[in-house]
Amino acid sequence: MGLFDNLGGSLGSMIGQVTAAAAPALISAVLAKTNLGDLNGLVTQLQQNGLGDQVKSWIGNGANMHVTPDELRAALGNEQVKQIAAHFGLPVDEALKLLAEHVPNAVDQASPNGALPG
Repeated sequence: MGLFDNLGGSLGSMIGQVTAAAAPALISAVLAKTNLGDLNGLVTQLQQNGLGDQVKSWIGNGANMHVTPDELRAALGNEQVKQIAAHFGLPVDEALKLLAEHVPNAVDQASPNGALPG
């Protein structure tokens, strides 16, 4: 049992309070519990399902393109979104809003040289 298993529903409330620098680690910890595995898995899923331009902007050096909760739901699929929401301890809609807000910056911060490590 890992650290985040003990946090349960409090993880969702904590994420809203974390600094932008901590968001990638928290999102990665949740993704590790899904079949996406990590930010690389998330990025691959998003690229394969219509969000390639947004992902490219997050990894590149320019401004990050916006992504909506509905775009994330469509790209990830309902089962994946339900898994992520459960691990965050949030309702699906709240988890999607959280991801839409933090994933662009998380990917941006994790790829300072124009590529995700790994």
